[in-house]
Amino acid sequence: MSVQVWTWILVGVTFSLYFGIAIWARAGSTKEFYVAGGGVSPLANGMATAADWMSAASFISMAGIISFAGYDGSVYLMGWTGGYVLLALLLAPYLRKFGKFTVPDFIGDRYYSNTARTVAIICALIVSFTYVAGQMRGVGIVFSQFLQVDITLGVIIGMAVVLIFAFLGGMKGITYTQVAQYCVLIFAFMVPAFFISMQMTGNPIPQFGMGGKVEGGTFLLDKLDTLHTQLGFNEYTSGTKSTWDVFAITLALMAGTAGLPHVIVRFFTVPKVKDARKSAGYALLLIAILYTTAPAIAVFSRTNLIETVSNKEYNTIPEWFKNWENTGLIAWSDKNKDGKIQYVAGSAISSKKPVFTNERGIHGERLISNANNATNELYVDRDIMVLANPEIANLPNWVIALVAAGGLAAALSTAAGLLLVISTSISHDLIKKQLKPNISEKGELLAARIAIVVAIIIAGIFGIYPPGFVAAVVALAFGLAAASFFPAIVLGIFDKRMNKEGAIAGMVVGISLMLFYMIRYKTGLIGVMDPRPASEWWFGTSPEGFGTFAMLVNVIVSVIVSRVTPAPPKNVQEIVENIRIPSGAGEAVSH
Repeated sequence: MSVQVWTWILVGVTFSLYFGIAIWARAGSTKEFYVAGGGVSPLANGMATAADWMSAASFISMAGIISFAGYDGSVYLMGWTGGYVLLALLLAPYLRKFGKFTVPDFIGDRYYSNTARTVAIICALIVSFTYVAGQMRGVGIVFSQFLQVDITLGVIIGMAVVLIFAFLGGMKGITYTQVAQYCVLIFAFMVPAFFISMQMTGNPIPQFGMGGKVEGGTFLLDKLDTLHTQLGFNEYTSGTKSTWDVFAITLALMAGTAGLPHVIVRFFTVPKVKDARKSAGYALLLIAILYTTAPAIAVFSRTNLIETVSNKEYNTIPEWFKNWENTGLIAWSDKNKDGKIQYVAGSAISSKKPVFTNERGIHGERLISNANNATNELYVDRDIMVLANPEIANLPNWVIALVAAGGLAAALSTAAGLLLVISTSISHDLIKKQLKPNISEKGELLAARIAIVVAIIIAGIFGIYPPGFVAAVVALAFGLAAASFFPAIVLGIFDKRMNKEGAIAGMVVGISLMLFYMIRYKTGLIGVMDPRPASEWWFGTSPEGFGTFAMLVNVIVSVIVSRVTPAPPKNVQEIVENIRIPSGAGEAVSH
């Protein structure tokens, strides 16, 4: 059977499973809609957390960015895995004991202020919409290639799918759907990894295959280093980022992870505080399976791409290349008119607005012909590397289709969790807690569902017009979470003297600074039409790492303002003391 038929079959089966679970687990109360009734087992919650956490950025884009960045891409592995450890050990048990199931709710009550709650709602919406843009783009890419539809239509289909199981089941439906999605995505990620590792190195375990030898007795990484240097790239195993930027990106991703509202809410779906700790442990083990495999996938796909495409005549290259050209995510222009694909270091497309040439890639990218590094004729979108990897390696059609189903599972599971955060921020934290305190449970549930519909429409627009490839967009969301939520949560748990004035000032300054830098140096909407170059970065800090700088500013502002303004009320200080006492690790007490 063809790849498309296999894709329809596997996607159809998995989606039927998701819809069936959503209908079975549909929410009948606000508690079920927000926190799945608080009765999910630690193992199921660990699987759901892992699926929620391993988004399209993890499944589709992380190995892709590592395949292009090489050693420099390790910052994503260190930041995202380290951040989850930070969340599990430093924050989750205390937040669970506090008993508030949204971050704005925690901040509103801990800082005894609806103003603080409103600022937190705004921050949650900004973080979640930035994050969900990457997920919807991932959905569009998968549908575009494997179901042969336009990327825009792919995003719209994804919006409809998420709407069904998020609208019906809320957190209850999403949780059990994500358990199934974890099983699908991890199976889909590992099967091609086993195949390709065995094919290239004779070792079926990809983590070992990456360090193994290929035909001829050369180590795979040594071979890839040689291929890189021959094409003018830096050695794959050597880094080019400054030590400071590596540190800044890693810390921003770690702190952002610990401040992500859609992950934090997961620790309220279990019955007890100790169950929150258990589910965190399960999730970390389940996440490690994918995260330890991603570098191997990156090495395999990068090696195969270069060997398959570089300096090959266009008319003789495999069919996979032409298939992906139709999506616009890979493009070639024969600049020297020799009929061969010239793939060397340097950008293949113009990042500037002036017109250099009339030549364009399939997706409308303007190809450079009279600028520096103009010899590179190949444009490759990083987000195709994992999805195209089975095709490049000439694996069976069912494996190629399986990867498509896994990519959809990863993107849709995280998108659903993020949309629920947006929904609860509006219905619970804004309407119930501030605008209409006397609203009925039925009215609140209706408001939550209406908010999800609106949020999905906005998320779809972001998915159609994303500011970058999936991992880059998601990295910016982590920077926003680090700059806004992380200091307010950590100081709220461990600093009794932290008051509402300090928290509000810190969050406003932190997220404003991060937004300014992100827009100025990533999207280029402030002052100029194009993003400013790396030579103008503050202190040599990339937009992905600037969350660390903004977070430190947040902490400084928060501490200074809190010390020159009145201390929190006595009862608030007692709550802070109470949530750190281990002996209370039974049923969480709501304050």
